[in-house]
Amino acid sequence: MSHFSIASAQLNFVVGDMPGNARKIIDAAAQAAAQGTQLLLTPELGICGYAAEDLFQRPSFLAACDAAVAQVLEASRQWPDLTVVLGHPQAAQHAAHGRCYNAASVLRAGQVLASYRKQLLPNYREFDETRYFVEGTQTCVFEVAGSRIGLLICEDAWASQPARAAKAAGAQLLAVINASPFQMDKPGHREALLAERTRETGLPLVYAHLVGGQDELVFDGHSFALNADGQVAARAPGFDAHLLTVQVEATATGLQLSGPIAQPGDTNQQLWQALVVAVRDYLGKTGFPGAVLGLSGGIDSALVLAIAVDALGADKVRTVMMPSPYTADISWIDAREMAERLSVAYEEISIAPQFEAFKAALAHDFAGRAEDTTEENLQARIRGTLLMALSNKFGSIVLTTGNKSEMATGYCTLYGDMAGGFAVLRDVPKTRVFELARWRNAHDPYGTGRNPIPERIITRPPSAELRPDQKDQDSLPPYEVLDAIIARYMEQDADIDSIVGAGYPRADVERVVRLIRINEYKRRQAAVGPRLSARGFGRDWRYPITNGFRG
Repeated sequence: MSHFSIASAQLNFVVGDMPGNARKIIDAAAQAAAQGTQLLLTPELGICGYAAEDLFQRPSFLAACDAAVAQVLEASRQWPDLTVVLGHPQAAQHAAHGRCYNAASVLRAGQVLASYRKQLLPNYREFDETRYFVEGTQTCVFEVAGSRIGLLICEDAWASQPARAAKAAGAQLLAVINASPFQMDKPGHREALLAERTRETGLPLVYAHLVGGQDELVFDGHSFALNADGQVAARAPGFDAHLLTVQVEATATGLQLSGPIAQPGDTNQQLWQALVVAVRDYLGKTGFPGAVLGLSGGIDSALVLAIAVDALGADKVRTVMMPSPYTADISWIDAREMAERLSVAYEEISIAPQFEAFKAALAHDFAGRAEDTTEENLQARIRGTLLMALSNKFGSIVLTTGNKSEMATGYCTLYGDMAGGFAVLRDVPKTRVFELARWRNAHDPYGTGRNPIPERIITRPPSAELRPDQKDQDSLPPYEVLDAIIARYMEQDADIDSIVGAGYPRADVERVVRLIRINEYKRRQAAVGPRLSARGFGRDWRYPITNGFRG
């Protein structure tokens, strides 16, 4: 054929729901076949969802995956002119430690035409693929509509050799199926890197990507197609399920691709969408009916509330203002106003009686000692107890409101403001919190209302309000300095001397690095939250709690 089409099924799967995932793939195949499409690409490990972690080591899990593959294979008989590329784990005979293959099968009309096993297994940051998978060794090239398609899985396309091997085996086009977790600016980076593959090989490429939230990972979609010169030929919208159809035309110089090109949005828009998807899918896939959070009148809780409403809808979000003796009037005024702007349930529960009761109970032991962070932490823990009680009674999950700057330095209270089920801003530094608040006030991407955050919340100096006239910057460097040090040390693995050499005061650098080191025990007990940066305090940060290395 001189002309055919490829559909990239950008789907949102649930890890472990193999029958449900198979149904989504079958529905996408039915839609593609109805459009007259000849080839359907589905995401990496789509049959089981990504990342299934130690489930891959359970024989019963692999058996359930095999049954779901058989379900899709049987359904494919309905569409004899459609070829389906299906990602799934595949048992490896005699492999050590129960490992399997990260595989893809090429299905058509009830037959398995070919199978491919991922060759390059990432084992860095959030990836543990050598823990679960055995490397494949064979190239896979199959024919669709008279054209030869070389199949690659994710990391295989991030290096040169597998793509070159596919071309040497006769491929005229590269099909790449993926599950590549989102981080800031990664969609553009992916396209640039894959453009290198197309220019190296002289082959066009279609990239099918996963979408949705899975614990602390977010997958952004943005599936795309590139022509042989590296130019974008088609692109799917981000952060939503979508079937991207790419037209393929045979020309004298090779295959030429074309299709709709969605715009990806700027960094803050992508971050906002990622946060919304993370909250929506964490609650939706785990079964929580709604969310509750402490609304303090501060910037962090305000941002979390705006994200939660965009993700869940106002009817599924409950807010509680819990003033203490140190809460400023403007805090509850601003909190009340924001709740009204977003039309969420709002109530006020004073913690003054409980605070006095705790101090009275400890008065004998604390006699002769001045008040300090102990009393500050008591207030945070009272609030955490009240929120968790509401969660227990009504079933809603508590969204914590601490940001990455606080998680790094330990400016958060165990069993207090850290208490909850999902840490929305866990990987968002304070400087970015302000940027996102301003961005959301200027945009209304989900139709829940423009300008949801009162301006004073954004402009007033941040404070935990746990003692009189307290300000965050009383005991921390300015946030632009703090966040830059954290990024260099924690995300880029820079050492103290190199950070100082970049122009940051040694005293600040020494202090921040020390705080990062000594607060690992807190982070180990923190709620899971979405990873958005090059490195978050989660599965891609594995440092010992007992640790004498200063760096």
